[in-house]
Amino acid sequence: MRRYDIILFDLDGTLTESAPGIVNAILYALKKNGIEETDRDKLMTFVGPPLYDTFQAEYGMSKQQADHMVDDFREYYHERGWKENSPYGGIPEMLQELRTQGRKLAVATSKPEESAKQILTWFGLAEYFDLIAGATMDDSRSRKGDVIAYAIAQLNLESAREQEAAQAMPAKETADHILMVGDRSHDVAGAKENGISCVGVLYGYGTRKELEEAQAAAICAEVRDLPEVIVQLERE
Repeated sequence: MRRYDIILFDLDGTLTESAPGIVNAILYALKKNGIEETDRDKLMTFVGPPLYDTFQAEYGMSKQQADHMVDDFREYYHERGWKENSPYGGIPEMLQELRTQGRKLAVATSKPEESAKQILTWFGLAEYFDLIAGATMDDSRSRKGDVIAYAIAQLNLESAREQEAAQAMPAKETADHILMVGDRSHDVAGAKENGISCVGVLYGYGTRKELEEAQAAAICAEVRDLPEVIVQLERE
């Protein structure tokens, strides 16, 4: 039976219900640039994927225009939007259960790393994670696959330091015992790029159809069910 010793978590739509703050920040950026948008549902596509990509895809913007929009987005988000957010019910209990099972937990998010740390600390969730990995502010690391690769590399460094302190041979974190958890297809795709499986969650912003078409290894409907879904996946 395989064993997932390390669980990587997406943030938006997986740990926290972040859409209100993100959508409000998008509306702020659009209005500041003379674009009136009344359809809040349309802006749900911005929750999760890198903002640069979504501005270009949804509004036909150039890279330069998208960069400017992201700057305006952050103006609102860093002041107010990050607090217009809340953890899904049962998240602390679920994380504690996974830690009780002896698993190492980490975050891999396309949100800027400092913002992710700020949010998780604010909600008292940072203490559950051995690593919080996110995007860079200059967009040099924003794709989900790149963030996951960075998280795995950091975990390898941490493991090597721990083993060196114990005067033992360092162990490399390998794909067969790392699992991603996320709510959108780009979480699944980013995991695949790094040779790992992904559990898709339905309580976030993705749909079952989206996650199944992306070939998530398993689907989890409720927060409380995740530990058992992981155990079942290990038995397959």
